Amino acid sequence: MGFKTADLWRKPDLNPVNRKAKSVPVLNPIDRHGRVFFFSWLGFMLAFWAWYAFPPLLTVTIKKDLGLTPEQVANSNIVSLVATLAVRFVCGPLCDLWGPRKVFSAILLVGSIPIGLAPLIKDATGLYIIRLFIGILGGSFVPCQVWCTGWFDKTVVGTANALSGGWGNAGGGITYFIMPAVFDSLVHHWEHTHREAWRITFVVPLICLIACGIGMLVLCEDTPMGKWSERHNVGRDLEARDISGAVVSVPGTIADREPSGATTPAGGKVSSDDLEKGTASSPHATSTNLALPGATAMMETAHAEVIQAPSFRTSLSIVFSLHALFHVATYACSFGGELAVNSVLSSYYLKNFPYLGQTRASNYAAVFGFLNFLTRPLGGVVGDVLYNVSGGNLWLKKAWVHACGVVAGALLVVIGVLDPHDLGVMIGLVVVMAVFLEAGNGANFALLPHVYPHANGVLSGLTGAGGNLGGVVFAIVFRFMDGGSDYAKAFWVIGVMHIALNLVVCWVPPVPKGQIGGR
Repeated sequence: MGFKTADLWRKPDLNPVNRKAKSVPVLNPIDRHGRVFFFSWLGFMLAFWAWYAFPPLLTVTIKKDLGLTPEQVANSNIVSLVATLAVRFVCGPLCDLWGPRKVFSAILLVGSIPIGLAPLIKDATGLYIIRLFIGILGGSFVPCQVWCTGWFDKTVVGTANALSGGWGNAGGGITYFIMPAVFDSLVHHWEHTHREAWRITFVVPLICLIACGIGMLVLCEDTPMGKWSERHNVGRDLEARDISGAVVSVPGTIADREPSGATTPAGGKVSSDDLEKGTASSPHATSTNLALPGATAMMETAHAEVIQAPSFRTSLSIVFSLHALFHVATYACSFGGELAVNSVLSSYYLKNFPYLGQTRASNYAAVFGFLNFLTRPLGGVVGDVLYNVSGGNLWLKKAWVHACGVVAGALLVVIGVLDPHDLGVMIGLVVVMAVFLEAGNGANFALLPHVYPHANGVLSGLTGAGGNLGGVVFAIVFRFMDGGSDYAKAFWVIGVMHIALNLVVCWVPPVPKGQIGGR
């Protein structure tokens, strides 16, 4: 099914087996699928903004107020990633157990507590503690992706995940605009001191987090089937409304051949209105169709993709699988690199171009994060296009992940070796590098839903944690390059690591041999 502009706002056609949407209603938050998509990206964007609320003001204002050394600033950047690593790892199984909506909302509401306590910081120790617990908010990425995967069909899941993740990641750019802007307003228009102003600034993300966390609980559902406990009811629309004779696209690409003369609404597609009103039907289908081998295989595939409550044995087998290694390694490069660069970019600009000042350096650094509005979605969209035009070839999706990783690594090396002191050259190189680095994130989570679909939360959490592990490792690289100030050398070292890791895991098959579903 090709893209139509109307898909952006109309109610999507649904897969009649699992009620997953076959398009992403980006501009329709009234529709239940559109509403889940809206809260997915909004919740992650607000969490990312609050998670990175410190760096825009840390380089000058907070550093001066708390009397911090460059090493202490670098240490706080590392600390902020450590908690997120642990939370993401735990969030995966929790999403499979309780559902991603509840986990998502809990992270936002619990994470708002350290944001509210941030104004009480008095020294480096307090900064470490608060940034450690604010790192909880970084774990929101996992339920964001698991929730979207549960609501969107395999033909568009890469796009849905990339859009929600990319727009969420853009919170890293928003924070570089909003935090300095609010700070400047409090100083110049409300006449607060610098010491007071940076503390009051944290009230803004606090209010947004609480509002979004409550809205998610009140206005959204767990799964297309209803409650999380009802997620196993896939196929009930086939049985209840007798549309099993239709050719439907379900995860696993197993579908019946349409019997001669059989018809379905909208030429074989079932709209959300049809399912909600109970009007979807196939006038030529009979109950015996469910006994056909193709229909049986279709139902087995659908049930195999329903998320199961995680067991220790299953989780352990996934953690130590080659496919998990591939996703962790490549996401450690793409997202880990993004986190580390996002933490130091304004400082790098300020070092090479001291005339910019704190606010202008932050504004230029914000471009890196804002590009996520386009770049991460690009990674997912390209992955879906490659998958659809190749008839479901997952090797092409995987090759796209590696292409992004290797090119991004090469560009990081170029930036590090050149260490540009021409502002135009610097911005241009950072922008091109960001395109491939951030597209790699979307490409990774376009492929991930195909792997271990029955344990999507476990693999998503593990991969998300891998991204943070990469962020910690790369932040340590920045920390120990000339006491945290030789950014250029750190860039090329990280670039070499990107290229090496992508090449090491390039031979791993995209999905396990013999896996039912996900293909």
